[in-house]
Amino acid sequence: MDPRFEKLASQLVNYSVSLKAGEKVLIEAFDVPDRMIVALVRAAREQGAVPFVNVHHAAISRELLMNATEEQYEFLADVEMKRMQGMDAYIALRGAENIFELSDVPSDRMKVALNKMRPVLNHRVNNTKWVVLRWPTSAMAQQALKSTESFEDFYFRVCTLDYSRMIEGQNALKKRMDAARTVEIKGNGTDLRFSIEGLEALTCVGTHNIPDGEVFTAPVKESVEGVVQYNAPTVYQGVSFDNVRLLFKEGKIVEATCSGSQDKLLAIFNSDEGARYVGEFALGCNPHILEPMRDILFDEKIAGSFHFTPGQAYEGVADNGNRSQVHWDLVCIQRPEYGGGEIYFDGELIRKDGLFVPEDLQSLNPEQLLAE
Repeated sequence: MDPRFEKLASQLVNYSVSLKAGEKVLIEAFDVPDRMIVALVRAAREQGAVPFVNVHHAAISRELLMNATEEQYEFLADVEMKRMQGMDAYIALRGAENIFELSDVPSDRMKVALNKMRPVLNHRVNNTKWVVLRWPTSAMAQQALKSTESFEDFYFRVCTLDYSRMIEGQNALKKRMDAARTVEIKGNGTDLRFSIEGLEALTCVGTHNIPDGEVFTAPVKESVEGVVQYNAPTVYQGVSFDNVRLLFKEGKIVEATCSGSQDKLLAIFNSDEGARYVGEFALGCNPHILEPMRDILFDEKIAGSFHFTPGQAYEGVADNGNRSQVHWDLVCIQRPEYGGGEIYFDGELIRKDGLFVPEDLQSLNPEQLLAE
């Protein structure tokens, strides 16, 4: 057993979901080595918890999705909902030897599956202790432009970070966001204004996503005005998108463009009414993650970034009421090498060129988070 597997399993079980004796946990593994699943099962049992395992493979998921029917996914959703309702916690590890495995699944078939399975996802998010993370593969190493060995070292360094070091700074940022009424974001191709008044912010310190490192809320649904130019490349529903640009009026996306895949971009925003409104606004602050690698769970935590998310808001927390089968964390990096930029709360400069300016937030800057 690779000792890094055991260290990561212990962190997920004991810190991220804080399993207790007698609690039931569903472990979902997507193209993950059996040894890591075994490490998680053992870690759960050491706490007296009861582990359950569901194993997925991308090629099989693709085959099922290619001709998905409403009847098929209604039945599957019913089965999965009954199981999820019996769980106290959920741990998902998602690997992918080919991140484009689902790229040729017809949009209407994907829509059927996502629509039917959405209630299961909502129940899991709102009613269990959960954590989701990627698993390092050669494909991810290629995305990150790293060798397989160096990427694995990077992965385990990021995922076993002492996330408790972020707590004080994130609590200070949450306090400022809770008190703020308006947000302005300026940068290369971006001039955006919206309200967050009355919407609570949430801190993210390794208890739901690994890697972690963000504070998020949501904009008042119809308050968003202006334009945002995302500079982190992304993959969504198995399709690659670059240079996504969105124009907003009264909260709604009225114009959307990208480099390539324009038809699929519009198909996503036409999935349902809520897909053209924003369900999340967040600031990323993970000091180890500096460059995009077309993996949302990593890219949304990039130090000096923000993400502005078309689609579903988190029900019950930072909830602006927007509902959609889409939740797409599109990322803009504002460090100087990516064009810089500023973020203001009620006219006060909060972050400039990726670094937090107010003294109470400076502990979230990379230099301080990584200090000995």
